[in-house]
Amino acid sequence: MGDDAHTSGAEGTRSETYGELAAVGPYGVRPGHALITMVEPHPGHEYAYNRWYEDDHYYAGAMAMPWMYAGRRWVATRALQELRAPEKSAVAQPVTAGCYLSTYWVTEGRYDEHMKWTVAINKRLNRDGRVYRDRTHVFTAFQDHEATVYRDGAAGPRDVHALDHPYAGLILQVIDTEDPGRRAELLEHLRSRELPRRLAGSPAAMVTVFRPTPLPGDRMTYVKQVEGTGTRLTLLWFLERDPRDVWHDHFADLAGTAGESGRVELVAPFIPTVPGTDRYVDELR
Repeated sequence: MGDDAHTSGAEGTRSETYGELAAVGPYGVRPGHALITMVEPHPGHEYAYNRWYEDDHYYAGAMAMPWMYAGRRWVATRALQELRAPEKSAVAQPVTAGCYLSTYWVTEGRYDEHMKWTVAINKRLNRDGRVYRDRTHVFTAFQDHEATVYRDGAAGPRDVHALDHPYAGLILQVIDTEDPGRRAELLEHLRSRELPRRLAGSPAAMVTVFRPTPLPGDRMTYVKQVEGTGTRLTLLWFLERDPRDVWHDHFADLAGTAGESGRVELVAPFIPTVPGTDRYVDELR
């Protein structure tokens, strides 16, 4: 472990600083930011990767960090991967790449503080040999919240509950525009027309909309810089039914969601993992 691991007492933990930090700054519950990360374990490493992420990294590399207050993991079996579109994606090459998805909420207004911590802790984890190498980050980005659209208005869980509520599935959708000016048009098109229309009567309870932010220059080298920070929107559709049961009736045409303002680069359905188990690992290939 790192040198700090062997230091005990207040001097080692700087516990008095925690009291000072908690006394200032935003501390609401709104999901102002998110980490959305889609990863492909290398062939033959599926079980080992799953156990490392669930048993160690989900907690030490995410949930234990300040201001990251909710998280959930999702998985795409081979059957779910084959539902993805479009065939030629700017996000995933091939479009089936990225069988695990992790989603996390970060308190609004705490992005900068969280990023300082996450860069530091991941450097420490790397130094201490607690980073699993045999994986590829297909789509990893911190994101700023832009909008949430609900199917049922004021009824039902809010976006703050979305990663704790037992939703049966999730769809990751990524939409690109030609230039930053068109992204505002796309957001308005989605928020006021397209998403309310598609949510009505569907098995999706809500859609959260985010825009990606650049990763810091001192990030870990195995995570590539985020693309489309000025032109892209990321949508998370939270489903009350397994996407495999409702795909063709409700979501198979999501590639046409962008209208004239953009182009859909990925539509990818997932189901939740079962924490503490290797369920679905034998269905990835």
